[in-house]
Amino acid sequence: MNTSNTLTDPLKRDRMARLRFSIIGPLLAAPPEPGSLQAELIQLSSKTWRHPLSGFDVVFGVSTLERWYYAARRAHDPVAALKDRLRGDVGRFPSLTPIVIETLTTQYREHQGWTAQLHFDNLCAALKGTDAEIASYPTIRRYLKAQGMFRQARPKRATAGALAARDRLERLEVRSFEVDHVCALWHLDFHQGSRRVLTRQGVWVTPMLLGVIDDRSRLVCHLQWYLDETAESLIHGLSQAFMKRGLPK
Repeated sequence: MNTSNTLTDPLKRDRMARLRFSIIGPLLAAPPEPGSLQAELIQLSSKTWRHPLSGFDVVFGVSTLERWYYAARRAHDPVAALKDRLRGDVGRFPSLTPIVIETLTTQYREHQGWTAQLHFDNLCAALKGTDAEIASYPTIRRYLKAQGMFRQARPKRATAGALAARDRLERLEVRSFEVDHVCALWHLDFHQGSRRVLTRQGVWVTPMLLGVIDDRSRLVCHLQWYLDETAESLIHGLSQAFMKRGLPK
């Protein structure tokens, strides 16, 4: 399980908080008798719970459960109190001096195909002999990632057009998913076929493929070939998708 961003991911922090509240919630709803809290915590520590992020079975110690219990009991919002605390320097890099950031930024602009390790090695070489204090490699790598300075593959055809297309794509906002839920948004479009077909009337035509796809799950709701790209064909194909998958949000 990748837990590197568990503390900073809002959704993951919420899921962990709900798990903790579900464990100690019964103690808040029905407070134990005086002197019996420790026994209740020992009983909870012997149980197995399903981790909401990894799906593995986990157990929690008595001291951990006790800390959750008192934190939730004192808080106005017990679920919020059980979230992982964010570090005060999240999103900031106090160990990176301005000269290091400027050198690294210039270096990335000139060599976007370098790996993080190569950037770190060349940064050390560029600032060697100066008074600049260089942070560790993991810090440099996290800074590159936080600033969107990912490694850019060089086009297979390094022509002026290929480089211009790559530069244009970098200026656009590219999202892996537009929405967070399945069946919330669909996309549809016609695609021209690569082969012509002969109709019953003896006419050669190039068919058009209409595809309707769910944005989040990438499920193809409907595919159908048509002989034209008209509103009638689009409505017919979209209606087929509605009948198969229902109406999107």
